Amino acid sequence: MQLDFFPSRTLTLYLAKLFIVRIVAMLAILVLVLMMLDLLSTSGEILAVAGNGQGELLRYASLRIPQLIARFLPYSVLLATIITLITLNQNSEVIAMKAAGLSAHQVLAPLFLTAAVVSAASFAFNERVVTRATATLKAWEGAEFGPVPREPDTRSNVYLTDGDNILTASSLNGRGDDIRMQGVTWYRRAPGGMLAEQVRAERAIYANPGWRLEGIERFDVASAGTTTAETMTVGEGLTPEQIELDSVDPDTQGFFELSDSISAYERVGRRTSELRAKWWHKLSGPLSAMLMPLLGAIAAFGLARSGALFVRAIIAMALGFAYFVVDNAALAMGSFGGYPPFLAAWAPFFLFALIGETVLIRTEE
Repeated sequence: MQLDFFPSRTLTLYLAKLFIVRIVAMLAILVLVLMMLDLLSTSGEILAVAGNGQGELLRYASLRIPQLIARFLPYSVLLATIITLITLNQNSEVIAMKAAGLSAHQVLAPLFLTAAVVSAASFAFNERVVTRATATLKAWEGAEFGPVPREPDTRSNVYLTDGDNILTASSLNGRGDDIRMQGVTWYRRAPGGMLAEQVRAERAIYANPGWRLEGIERFDVASAGTTTAETMTVGEGLTPEQIELDSVDPDTQGFFELSDSISAYERVGRRTSELRAKWWHKLSGPLSAMLMPLLGAIAAFGLARSGALFVRAIIAMALGFAYFVVDNAALAMGSFGGYPPFLAAWAPFFLFALIGETVLIRTEE
């Protein structure tokens, strides 16, 4: 019986239903509160654009909510785990299950099963909804919440390098020789590495070679003087192919599309540590929901009358939030090349799985 993790169909369905209802409730509360706070800080920028109104606020909310769901779903699973297990403990249901011969892992098995379904749904939701919403929102933010060009492959906040010089654009659309940039800034550096000139332009188009800036304003650092001109050409070392690679945003690409982008980077000998870490995290991120029942399991065991139930809940919450802190830190280290990409994405998951299992065994079994 100890190896049968679902000895009772009725008990499995009861615990799974209890758990999923609390996950949905906690996720709804978190997303609602955070969306309201987000709108309070962003609505002024949206409404400052002429012609924007309630429809644009609703559009922003519809694009931001998928991001909030993807980001805070694991938090919701953690909080739902703690609430579910505390409720079962207080009502002596855990004692009844233990008296019936169930082990700690059998008590938690329906929660793991539910969390696995949530993880699979989270991965599919990220692939089909979140990446598209993120791409649209970033393009809209790049246009400062104004009209977004109706062209394919619109990207925002593009950062490119040509030797020591830097070219940035608030938005970029099109492919190949038809690439167009808006809100362009060119930073020219002197041979010693110091900034020599800053050029702001309304737009940039490919001049083969280089990029022709139009509607420009030039600031010379040495003389501290500002001049204007109609056009100038910069970045002769930047080709459309390089720009298409430099403008890859892992947050706006799905798992398989990002895999193709990484392959393209590797073919030209480009560094892929950041993209590879984000690629692995597209798997480990949704799977973190499966880890939450294990980290919150300490709240299920121990007598409620002992007075330590609140302390157990705090420990469970601390373990869960510690995981998210370590996960974000490891991902950042992986992006900078401090950790190998696979280690950056998966080390926190396996580390806290071992910690959770150790705590569960030592406190109960």
